[in-house]
Amino acid sequence: MGRVHVRAHGSFAPDVFTAALTDFGPGRAEVFGNTAADAVQVHERGETWAEVTEGSTTGPVWQRSRYDWSTPGEVRIDVLDSNAFGPGSRWLYRVTPASDGGSEIDLSIVRVPNSAKGRLLDLLLRAGGGLFFSRDLRRTVHTLESRVRPAT
Repeated sequence: MGRVHVRAHGSFAPDVFTAALTDFGPGRAEVFGNTAADAVQVHERGETWAEVTEGSTTGPVWQRSRYDWSTPGEVRIDVLDSNAFGPGSRWLYRVTPASDGGSEIDLSIVRVPNSAKGRLLDLLLRAGGGLFFSRDLRRTVHTLESRVRPAT
């Protein structure tokens, strides 16, 4: 089981990041670069949750997850099914106001491999997952910063 913890700072308000993370529309792949644009399917959606299948541009890996943003400042993503990582795998984003009016984004990832592909990816991510996910999160922050005015 692999674990990764990364952080980033954004110049936008926390709700901007949460809104982007819970928007499963056609522009998702532009904000979250590792998401395959043609592989996002929303199965069900409530006011503060969604069940979504997403594909990755690397792998190829897909996962069906339950997103939950009912706790202010948090988005929890629990993997329900995947071709690489199974139940027990999860992503937890904590997005809090920064002292400069922006956001502090804290991401914790737990991966539970459920296939040979998952075990191989887990080994690779143990070696370089922190760098990979840190770069990916910073890219997302940069994309959002280019789209919105800084928080005041």
